[in-house]
Amino acid sequence: MSTLHSTTIRRLLNLPQDDSVWEGDRRSLEGLISDQEEEKSSQECVIWVDGSEGMVRGMEMVSQDTGMEVMVRTLLRAMEAPQSYGKPCRPKSIIVRDREILFFLRGILQEVGIKIDYAPELPLIDTLFQGLTESQEERPPLLPESYKKALVKTAGEIWENAPWDFLDDSEVITIEFPHWDIDPLYLSIMGMLGQEYGVLLYRSLASMKTFRSEVLNIEDMEKLENAFLKQDCWFLNYEIPEDVEEEEAESLSAAEVDPYFGSISPYEGIRPFLGEEEAAIVYVALQGLKRFVQSSESELDTTEKLEKHYHIPLPTTSHDSSNIHVKLSTNPELEEELMMLWDDDEEDEEPLPLINDDLVPKDSFLSLGMVPWDMIHQMQNNPKQLYESLGATEKGEGMPVILIQTSRPKAQTMIEQIQDSGGLEGIGFNEGEDSSVNTIYDLGLLQMGDGELYLFGEFNKDDPTHVKARQHWDRRCEQTGGYCALILARGLKGANRGKPQLRDMMALFEAKALSPEDLGLGVLSAIDL
Repeated sequence: MSTLHSTTIRRLLNLPQDDSVWEGDRRSLEGLISDQEEEKSSQECVIWVDGSEGMVRGMEMVSQDTGMEVMVRTLLRAMEAPQSYGKPCRPKSIIVRDREILFFLRGILQEVGIKIDYAPELPLIDTLFQGLTESQEERPPLLPESYKKALVKTAGEIWENAPWDFLDDSEVITIEFPHWDIDPLYLSIMGMLGQEYGVLLYRSLASMKTFRSEVLNIEDMEKLENAFLKQDCWFLNYEIPEDVEEEEAESLSAAEVDPYFGSISPYEGIRPFLGEEEAAIVYVALQGLKRFVQSSESELDTTEKLEKHYHIPLPTTSHDSSNIHVKLSTNPELEEELMMLWDDDEEDEEPLPLINDDLVPKDSFLSLGMVPWDMIHQMQNNPKQLYESLGATEKGEGMPVILIQTSRPKAQTMIEQIQDSGGLEGIGFNEGEDSSVNTIYDLGLLQMGDGELYLFGEFNKDDPTHVKARQHWDRRCEQTGGYCALILARGLKGANRGKPQLRDMMALFEAKALSPEDLGLGVLSAIDL
């Protein structure tokens, strides 16, 4: 494409043209990113600045391999829909410092009435990026240079020791610094549940107790975030690669995970860096924890209080060569107090039944529909097809059914699993929510004869197709007197995929239609599933 479309050209020519001169360029972000944003180092910033007004008209972040078309795309947005307070307009001329971009723009914009020039320097953009560079250089490092290697090495040693294998977050370890003017820290280990690994170093016992008490009674994500930010602690967390499953995380070596440090405070929020004095305290605390775990692993499952003393040398790179005396101890009474918080909370609520998701194969075809009664009768009379009845009689236009189509072996495995669970008792839908993506779901559930619940589908409650299918489902279940059915069919990869014929249907299980009240689960959150 050597020029813009004629309609685009006419639209741009309708914009008022002023005497301004704009600068345009694409700059690498290398040197403008923090240690924790290295993935952005492969990006570039495309920017257009109005020289007469001294303002950024358009900006876009792109990968380095993005073509030069992005220069035109960002320029057109800068003219028609500037991201600052400027009015839509065409500049009289534009200046770039890259001759390849110059010739490209001249070819594309030849009919738009804008003069395009070259200059080896772009004063406004150069000044802007110089300011950004200086700002980045003035930011404190994530870890002081004198403690960086020592802290990262210690974090790796703690990962290899894996204290979360035998300490849960209620088994708090107190660390005291007899010869430092520092209040005791209260160390809590994260990771026994296999979700997030790390160490929290609370600066006050009250902060830890308040947080744990509050989170038990909070369901709203915004309130939970506010409670989280009220904590007063330093932290060490481990970032697991995105392509690693939770159950595989513990098998990673220290070199395969990234430790990061920081602080949480009601007055500072989350701060992703440590000062020199903070780094010294965290280093000594983590070294003490490492030694305590190594020397006491076999004793940590007792209810007796353990107490150990160590002298921790500061790193040779620090400004102090002292050996710091620390005392670490377990807190059986505190552990019992924290456990009682959970026990009290659990006593207030009836435990929810476990919802299994291992019945329906993930690649199955699923639909809500209806089967005419004549086809139901054919299945009842076909010895090659399994038909398990609950005594439904012919009422309404047909039997409302959940149809699951998969391969023959997988369908046979499902049939056996249902029969081993006491047969199918009911089919129902229950509301579920995923607050992380602000989505409400209609969860399809199968209830077995032994009381177990199995998830067969998650449907977006805002999907008009599903809304209509549910309306039909509810109406038909009412017509049949509360009866419905599950049909398992073969032929997922054959010509009948998505539309199985009678001969493809391997089993039909009659069931009772269950309402949310029958299920008694309330609204389920993503963590419940």
